[in-house]
Amino acid sequence: MKIALGVTGGIAAYKAAEIARRLQERNVRVQVVMTAAAQEFVRPLTFAALTGEKVITEMFSQRDSNSTLDSSVEHIGVAQSIDALLVAPATAASLARFAHGLSEDFLSTLYLATTAPVVVAPAMNVNMWRHPATQANLQTLRERGVTIVEPGEGYLACGMVGEGRLADTDAIVEALMARIAQSEDLKGEHVLVSAGPTYEPIDPVRFLGNRSSGKMGYAVAEAALRRGARVTLVSGPTGLTPPAVQEFVAVESCSQMREALLARFGHASITIMAAAVSDFTPVAVAPQKIKRKGTMNLDLQPTADILAELGSGRAPGQLLIGFAAETQNLVENARRKLELKHLDAIVLNDVSLPGLGFGSQRNAGQIITASDVTVIPEMSKVEMAGRILDEVVKLRARQQTPKVTA
Repeated sequence: MKIALGVTGGIAAYKAAEIARRLQERNVRVQVVMTAAAQEFVRPLTFAALTGEKVITEMFSQRDSNSTLDSSVEHIGVAQSIDALLVAPATAASLARFAHGLSEDFLSTLYLATTAPVVVAPAMNVNMWRHPATQANLQTLRERGVTIVEPGEGYLACGMVGEGRLADTDAIVEALMARIAQSEDLKGEHVLVSAGPTYEPIDPVRFLGNRSSGKMGYAVAEAALRRGARVTLVSGPTGLTPPAVQEFVAVESCSQMREALLARFGHASITIMAAAVSDFTPVAVAPQKIKRKGTMNLDLQPTADILAELGSGRAPGQLLIGFAAETQNLVENARRKLELKHLDAIVLNDVSLPGLGFGSQRNAGQIITASDVTVIPEMSKVEMAGRILDEVVKLRARQQTPKVTA
């Protein structure tokens, strides 16, 4: 296993040497990347002697003026060769560069270039830590799937007391190893995710729809991808950019979503139905735009129950997770849906809560199985996606039958 250890310019930079040593004790190969400011606190030779690896200190190598091509793409080579990127300590400035995508040095460019898990351990003055800009940058990074190892409280080098002290070395290493393990816990699985609303046409310009933005389903798809799964995303109409899944299928109506999901369900080992599928569709679609002329009656008929159809037709070893958006009798309605549709788990959302659920970046809810209820407090949808997949991994571990493979 190989990780890149990013060291930025703070007084806690000397602790990175101990982190490197702790990782080596776990047979991890460590390549250190230092910012210019970090070199004011610790010399690169220290890390070179500890790791036996080249320490990267600048964007372009100065060793050989004729080797500019190799040095100019070195960040890509490192990005593709590592199993994780750990930045410890991470200063407020480095967090800002990561959050805003500023590739101003080798480390920030490496952060943009790598698809490996990223863990950052911030260390800074307490006022810098509490500043709204720093907190906003941290939230942005969390929503992108970066693991934050929260700093401790205590006496700081600046003489102040409060949050901002680099977390304990062992805690940082444990967080990194857990994140690496998590990045492979869905390896070998084929995860099928549905997301977004469906639109049921009334005439050529109007439709029946709902308030789903697709953000929760897209977050689940991206999180599954980061955890090693092969991912297929079937999405209703949204304004979102699809994650880099292996297959993306755009649909509009319930019937189109049903067709796409049934065609792929047999190849999926885990299916997570986050889409908000319309329950009704017009009996007839007007061939021309309906003109306004007083009141109008619209005859509706139920749409296909895709989730129930999948639940009744799944093979041994397949996991099926549903969602329930409720406004009353929450747990009772969710448990009924869990049983009637033969699900392994259901994610319950109270969509009557202001600022959560449909259209929001944040969510909360409960994950209900036949035997357990896991409460998920308010958090970003990216974080909630991770919690949902944590429960899926637990369900898989409890299964006695072999998983289905494509």
